[in-house]
Amino acid sequence: MEFFKIRRTIPFMRHALIFNVISLITFLAAVFFLVHKGLNFSIEFTGGTLIEVGYKEAANVDAIRRTLDRAGYKAEVQNFGSSREVLIRMHLEKNQSSAELSQKVLGILKEENANAELRRVEFVGPQVGSELVELGLVALLVTAVGIVLYLWLRFEWRFGLSGIIANLHDVVIILGFFAFFQWEFSLPVLAAVLAVLGYSVNESVVVFDRVRENFRKMRKASTPEVIDSAITGVISRTIITHGCTQMMVTTMLMFGGQALHYFALALTIGILFGIYSSVLVASPLVMWLGAKRDQFVKPGRKAGRRDEHEGAVV
Repeated sequence: MEFFKIRRTIPFMRHALIFNVISLITFLAAVFFLVHKGLNFSIEFTGGTLIEVGYKEAANVDAIRRTLDRAGYKAEVQNFGSSREVLIRMHLEKNQSSAELSQKVLGILKEENANAELRRVEFVGPQVGSELVELGLVALLVTAVGIVLYLWLRFEWRFGLSGIIANLHDVVIILGFFAFFQWEFSLPVLAAVLAVLGYSVNESVVVFDRVRENFRKMRKASTPEVIDSAITGVISRTIITHGCTQMMVTTMLMFGGQALHYFALALTIGILFGIYSSVLVASPLVMWLGAKRDQFVKPGRKAGRRDEHEGAVV
């Protein structure tokens, strides 16, 4: 389905160098902030205290969060099990025990609602946090390797290398935003980063598929012309797909509450840069790595109706 069809091919590759310089500067800035400011890890990664509080009626999670904020406590608050149970995640300060922190928090909550009852207190050690960091990095590495192998086998090694560079470009920029603004990096955000990897590679595959098809059909066109035609041909599909996805993510961002805020924010950044990288990072890299028609149509094959027929079917 297409909302519109562009009759003239847009010369994206004419400005490929400018786009890639912008991408490189953005990437280096993200790496700079990651190195010098670092990520603001949540207690799942750094260690902290889990406090479960029960109420006789449905708890107002936002009101509890605001109460703790006014008291100077930065906490993650969400319902747990039912609307009357609340799970509070908090960083543990130096020279402070979990029991002491839980009693202070319970006292603050009782001032707002006398029905608040302490159900349990647990300490999440930093060892657990370090294991989560390691497992998260392993998950990211396995995903990246899988994407490279998939693109390599389906297309050609130049496409696999270009695709993973573009996708990792998206991931690093997301992490750079979180480092620069010191937004909290939690497990849901890590899940969003992994989701962006898969989402971004989908767009790259669509563009690469059209490039391969055009190499077989446009026998007299140069590589930049083939890529420009491929990108122009999928613009309508890109707008529909990413527009619908962003509508859902925006809904989560606006109405999902604090628990989904940073998850949706990471997805929003990933979707925007995913479009950019698939079109203006991966495609120029394919061109500069030397992609040619001979890599898809073997020398010696007779051009003609058979070649055109195979090029029309992907």
